[in-house]
Amino acid sequence: MASTVAAVRAAIKHLSKRIVTSYILDWIVILATAGVGGAFSQIDGNHHVFSLIDPDISYPSKPNTVTTSVLLLVSLVAPGVIIFLISMLLVPGRTAARGTSKALKWRRKFWEWNTGWMGLGVSLAGTFMITEGLKDLVGKPRPDFLSRCDPDLSLVTQYAVSGLGALVDNAPIMVDYRICRNQSRFVLQDGFAAWPSGHASFSWAGMLYLTLFLCAKFAISIPYLAPRTYSNDENPTSFEVHHHHHKHEVDHNHGIVPLRNQAAAPPVYLLILAFVPIGTASFITVSRWSDYRHAGFDIISGSILGAFFAWFGFRWYHLPIRTGAGWSWGARSRERAFYTGLGVPTYVGNEGWRSAKAEHAYRVDLESGENILGSGHQDQPARGMNGVRVQNSESTDGNAKDLPQNHVV
Repeated sequence: MASTVAAVRAAIKHLSKRIVTSYILDWIVILATAGVGGAFSQIDGNHHVFSLIDPDISYPSKPNTVTTSVLLLVSLVAPGVIIFLISMLLVPGRTAARGTSKALKWRRKFWEWNTGWMGLGVSLAGTFMITEGLKDLVGKPRPDFLSRCDPDLSLVTQYAVSGLGALVDNAPIMVDYRICRNQSRFVLQDGFAAWPSGHASFSWAGMLYLTLFLCAKFAISIPYLAPRTYSNDENPTSFEVHHHHHKHEVDHNHGIVPLRNQAAAPPVYLLILAFVPIGTASFITVSRWSDYRHAGFDIISGSILGAFFAWFGFRWYHLPIRTGAGWSWGARSRERAFYTGLGVPTYVGNEGWRSAKAEHAYRVDLESGENILGSGHQDQPARGMNGVRVQNSESTDGNAKDLPQNHVV
């Protein structure tokens, strides 16, 4: 226990305060976005006029199959716990070389945990704010609105706002919410909150994000062929190929791997990890139809909204599933923690994530176990186009690495 505590302290000892502050600010923005959504949910928004003979709002009122508290547990708490457990128990995985310090391993655990939660926060907070804002602006009556409203039919003429019902037989008369005997929040706020479906958007934002996270961490993806350079090998084609042999044939790889052996399908049981969250979101979504709380358009709109933010939140902090080997993007560099100037294409620079005082210290690569000097040493490691240190493609024991190049530990 004492060694673990010491490793955790060492993991955060040399981090730049500037970078830490910038990510604290990110969390403040995420929570503030959720707070704006919460404020929107308390606003008495628009009340769309309606007709007392409209069959689309004449359904009976039923209890919720999935209550708001259950929705929060499923879409927020459950993904958060799962992300935390995976980050603590499975990171850094097999790519960590023997002898890698506990401090470096804990730093990676904390980082994957942080990015996992931040992506979830972006997904849910953005979805919540947009959903509640649209509900207030539109004010669409729910399918069970008339059963909530309990209209006073003797006041139809008094609260009629439009329509030709008073002049033409069978023509509708549009009335406003003041005709309702029930003037509670159940009518005035929740009754005019049909579009878009909040249960649909929130469940898809949390559950689809969890699916993407699990697919990344467990390499659950359809097999594919990675892009490759031109080759003279005739195996990929069924047509005859005529070789023109040259003295210096540099493009041909005599040890080329057949296409069929360059990828394989993951175990089928892993699909359960991907589809259980999707099935859960689908169940929550469909329940809003059977409970007469939303029309089909409301549910589809909410689902698309939540799915978009789930994808956006995941890609904002994580590498693509197929090529990222399950990792999230690294941290911003110290001098680019808050912004970059015009003409600077990336938030990663030569200075890295360490504090200025720690620049002279050795840096240990998580995957290779190699000691790498700070930026002040003449034997700096190679860096890519954006000033990012390039990872070795192989470990000290010769096994291929799962981490992409240019990944900052």
